[in-house]
Amino acid sequence: MSEKHIDDVSGVETTGHEWDGIRELNNPLPRWWLWTFYATIVWAIGYMIAYPAIPLINGATPGMLGYSSRANVVADLADAKAEQGVLLEKVAATPIEEIASDPELLQFAIAGGSSAFKVNCAQCHGSGAAGSPGYPNLNDDDWIWGGTIDQIYLSIAHGIRYDGDEDTRVSEMPAFGDILEAEQINQVAAYVVSLSDTPADPSMVEPGQVVFAENCAACHGDNAEGLADFGAPRLSDGIWLKGSTEAQIVQQIRNPKHGVMPAWVDRLGEPTIKQLAVFVHTLGGGQ
Repeated sequence: MSEKHIDDVSGVETTGHEWDGIRELNNPLPRWWLWTFYATIVWAIGYMIAYPAIPLINGATPGMLGYSSRANVVADLADAKAEQGVLLEKVAATPIEEIASDPELLQFAIAGGSSAFKVNCAQCHGSGAAGSPGYPNLNDDDWIWGGTIDQIYLSIAHGIRYDGDEDTRVSEMPAFGDILEAEQINQVAAYVVSLSDTPADPSMVEPGQVVFAENCAACHGDNAEGLADFGAPRLSDGIWLKGSTEAQIVQQIRNPKHGVMPAWVDRLGEPTIKQLAVFVHTLGGGQ
């Protein structure tokens, strides 16, 4: 066994480790550090006894205090639900058009509607409700079925062309490919484009206006501003649902696409539908 080495300068025993001629002194740890370390061990043992700590096959040791973070979360959720219950009952009892007159109820409805929108509606309309081709933008001024809060409520509650609800909103644009000549379809498409842009062939606008008046104005209106009663969209602005190019408009006239939105009232309940309607109405463009 090798002899212990004592440092000549400090007189302290070394550990035997040496690097490039430098030896490591074997100084004891500071007492305050040792006592702190011992205290953490005692604390850990006490914590393990008092709280759930040791993993078992089907759970963990429960601890002498009976603490459960999961039970606390359940209790907090129950408390939150109880607090919300009063306002939810108030939402259910208040006519939807009167919710805005109660600031507290309005704030609660917007918050609840925003949450419900993210869970149930954002998949189609987008997280910001800006929509996408075939899915309406809910932030603008165009409302196919009307933008009053009552009209929005009906659309959400009963859906659009939803077979499972007899009160669903229904509008069917006929396939004009079976009614009009190809030239007439191109003409009316040019007219529709001319309402907000310049068509490829301006000479087709005038005959297209005649075709529109004879075949389209009954639903879309004489000025192509749309008729909410029929679910016929406005065509006189730059907001488009199915596509804005002339070719896309021609295709929609020839063989229209019809979107479907489910009825939500049976799935979510009337209070949530009211909250959704209030939230959507506040996004912008509400009437």
